[in-house]
Amino acid sequence: MRIMTTFLGAAATLALTAGIAYADPAIIFDLGGKFDKSFNEAAFNGAQRWAKETGGTFKELEMQSEAQREQALRRLAEAGANPIVMTGFAFGDVLNKVAPDYPDTKFGIVDMVVDQPNVTSIVFTEEQGSYLAGIMAAMASKTGTVGFIGGMDIPLIHKFGCGYAQGVMATNPKAKVITNFTGTTPAAWNDPVKGGELAKAQKGQGADVIYAAAGGTGIGVLQAAADEGILSIGVDSNQNYLHPGQVLTSMMKRVDNAVYQAFKDGTDLKPGVAVMDLKDGGVDVAMDENNAKLVTPEMKAAVDAAAEKIKSGEVKVHDYMTDNTCPVN
Repeated sequence: MRIMTTFLGAAATLALTAGIAYADPAIIFDLGGKFDKSFNEAAFNGAQRWAKETGGTFKELEMQSEAQREQALRRLAEAGANPIVMTGFAFGDVLNKVAPDYPDTKFGIVDMVVDQPNVTSIVFTEEQGSYLAGIMAAMASKTGTVGFIGGMDIPLIHKFGCGYAQGVMATNPKAKVITNFTGTTPAAWNDPVKGGELAKAQKGQGADVIYAAAGGTGIGVLQAAADEGILSIGVDSNQNYLHPGQVLTSMMKRVDNAVYQAFKDGTDLKPGVAVMDLKDGGVDVAMDENNAKLVTPEMKAAVDAAAEKIKSGEVKVHDYMTDNTCPVN
């Protein structure tokens, strides 16, 4: 187990023992590591922003195996970290078990709802941002076939894929969406080789724009798409810079804002469910100098119009988590 403590960007190793007490916030990253250029890295950026703005310090831990989840939570809570924020749905069962044992500790979990009086559950409307990405994919595609590659085959990732497909079909009802997942275990988040293989296979079926919602695996999807001369769509963090001019956009899931706010709230972190949606800036599609030549005025206008309709409620994007079906597949 590796614990790091961050002092305004400088890291120092800390041996975590029950005899050490502190009141700093802490963050535990999911498998894949904090530099996955996606979900975990977005969370890390939020923690760093808090530290830079406040001069505060925080503790961080990168998971090495599933077996570490409960141990990590208990050791941090016993040492006085507060609040403790964790990234990923896979912490749900463990947190539900651990939280009651530390009633004075505030916990925050991203991507899962845990009903405990000292837990803040932070969820996102990924389907809304993915819908906008789908509009862009449909408008950029020359073949009429686009792809989606998810990481672990779970309802949360189907939520991305379904919203994406809905945006594609709303833009081009004759389009085809090819969908693959990289696995059924947590290893699916960190297999860029398989991601690349799936991307090449989808290109072979005609896909010329591929959206990856697969954590570290997605890096392989974006690389393969660039190598094959087709477009990709990044996820969670703004990944446009990884292959300038070849990443159509990135569906940004503002995990950074969630972690930043949780650290800012500190021990005043309010329990319950916090939903970060398009209207509140929780999700969006990235537009910057790296994809400027790919985004036509018509594409931007279509995205802006759809975003306003989603915000107003005129357009309803299906939430796979509430109904495990996808109306356009």
